[in-house]
Amino acid sequence: MTTTGTGARRGLADKRRAILRGALAVFAREGYTRASIDLIAREAGVSTRTIYNHFRDKAALFETVIEESAERVAEEQIAEMDRHLAQVGDGPAALERALLAFGRAHAQPTAGEHFALVRQIQAEVLHIPAEALEAWQETGPRRVQRALTGHIARFMAEGRLREADPSRTARHLVLLAAGEVTGRSFHGALPLPGAEVETIVATGVAAFLRAYAA
Repeated sequence: MTTTGTGARRGLADKRRAILRGALAVFAREGYTRASIDLIAREAGVSTRTIYNHFRDKAALFETVIEESAERVAEEQIAEMDRHLAQVGDGPAALERALLAFGRAHAQPTAGEHFALVRQIQAEVLHIPAEALEAWQETGPRRVQRALTGHIARFMAEGRLREADPSRTARHLVLLAAGEVTGRSFHGALPLPGAEVETIVATGVAAFLRAYAA
């Protein structure tokens, strides 16, 4: 392996990272339909030829961008989830505290390029390539859902929650504890007052426990 070869590979990797950073910024700002390879090239500081050397077309670039971005966010969300739900003390009060902590974390404002991109996807979903939508769902939302389902299934096995479909129960928890905040704030673009968020989370967790507590 020569120094020249190593440097060339490093240069290619740096170019690819610049393209992905620029593409994320443009897709988050402009959406899929309005974004162009020329715009992305200017944002990334590279030529359009350089982009085509790395990606077949705009659809392939978009799929890579949303998949890598979703993976990063999913890892952060799962780590936060595990922090609150992996080790829960004994008794109903401990479970309630853990679910409240999870709800608050999940309902935190999520402004940023990834969720700006999610808003763009929701606005023009019929124009997004199906492969990109599937990659996003599988790498991000479904992965987080599976992780939460695992915690819910464990709580059921331990007798903390009544027996039910753990996947659907996990969805109900998210909808009750954080869904209203996410929807009304447009994924954090228009944050709600902290006291209002606390009320939404608390009442949502209370409703969830009324439905599912063992």
